[in-house]
Amino acid sequence: MVTFLYILYSLICIFLILVVLLQAGRGGMGSAFGGSSQTVFGGSGAGNFLTKLTVISAALFMLLSATLTYVSSSGEKSLEKASEKVRMREEARTAASKKGAGAKAPPPAEQSTPEGTTTGTPAPAPAPVVPVEGAAKPAVPAAPSPAPAQP
Repeated sequence: MVTFLYILYSLICIFLILVVLLQAGRGGMGSAFGGSSQTVFGGSGAGNFLTKLTVISAALFMLLSATLTYVSSSGEKSLEKASEKVRMREEARTAASKKGAGAKAPPPAEQSTPEGTTTGTPAPAPAPVVPVEGAAKPAVPAAPSPAPAQP
């Protein structure tokens, strides 16, 4: 659906450019190149015909621009929800790790499918990080990632 709208949008853009370029100028450089192009469309009807085509194609252009903007921005809401879930999971993990080794970890979250529905099976718990003896320790501890800005 979105691909069809983008193709239609491109065709309307090209058509709008051509219709605007076909219109006769109001004097200026157009008369220097030899006469008027209005005789191709009829004596006086060219102005009305091209003006109507321009208005229709401009209206379609604006309508499709607004539609494509809405369609592309509606996907960001689902990304915001997913990032909020990840942030909540990370906060739960850090809270559990601060309580100590004896504290009970939070229950695992359910796995979700791309459509946003849950599968009903719990997500596998992450493997605990065990330091290896003799391994080099980082010189600077990693800084926690900043939380996304709330509007």
